Amino acid sequence: MLAGVVALATLVGAVLLAIRVVRTRRLLGALGVGGKVAFYGALIYAILPVDLLPDPIYLDDMGVLAGALFYLGRLAAKHRAAQRGLADPPPRPPMPNRPHRPVS
Repeated sequence: MLAGVVALATLVGAVLLAIRVVRTRRLLGALGVGGKVAFYGALIYAILPVDLLPDPIYLDDMGVLAGALFYLGRLAAKHRAAQRGLADPPPRPPMPNRPHRPVS
């Protein structure tokens, strides 16, 4: 009974993570090749029956999906910052010239 509840809970968690990953699909064009590989790789890993752990245990699927979601979120944040012009910090103003004072 407990094993069935745990399997159902991990399945629900994996499905919810997959839905969140799929929602990032609209950003794939802007996120480059790394984003596309993370997106499609995570979804293919979650769908295919070849897993590190047997399929009633979806913890490995959840880990891959969560990792992809984290990576895609970081790429999206970098992309938004670059669009706002915040990717490169503004140059620092030059330091004023100070006379060199020898230490006694």
